[in-house]
Amino acid sequence: MKPEKMKPSLRIQNQNEKALSGKALAVLLAAVLDKGIPFRFKARGFSMSPMIQDGDVITICSFHPEALHLGDVVAIFYARTEKFVVHRLIDRKGDFFIVKGDNNPGPDEQVSQDQIVGRVKRIERNGRRIHFGLGKERYVIAWLMRNRLFLALIRKSRMIKKVFDA
Repeated sequence: MKPEKMKPSLRIQNQNEKALSGKALAVLLAAVLDKGIPFRFKARGFSMSPMIQDGDVITICSFHPEALHLGDVVAIFYARTEKFVVHRLIDRKGDFFIVKGDNNPGPDEQVSQDQIVGRVKRIERNGRRIHFGLGKERYVIAWLMRNRLFLALIRKSRMIKKVFDA
């Protein structure tokens, strides 16, 4: 296929697969959001599992700083390490936020508002929209994470599910 006929994509599903990450992804995301257009891409990694799984398509939108709330899932760019992540806001310390991947044992470093590039608005898995984790329950999830109870609850629910599935 000629390059001019290819649709722009972060991941091309063939032997010529290309992926953007880190600074390149954050710059592209910021440029798209600055134009008022939501940005969709395929999530990679397991830090937000089970809410966002490897391969889910997530949509990130721009945000108003005063509209950020604990429990929101946000896109963050760490300039020092050129690392781009999507994690949850679990606490606020003055002008800084504490963020954490839902599946991570501990929180990330504190982030300032200017490190937050956008907010996750939608999650799709296998073509179906995933609602849980972005609604009002996000406040409870943030509280559970702040109090180090979320992972224990997830692990216990997985064990219960295995018992009932057996």
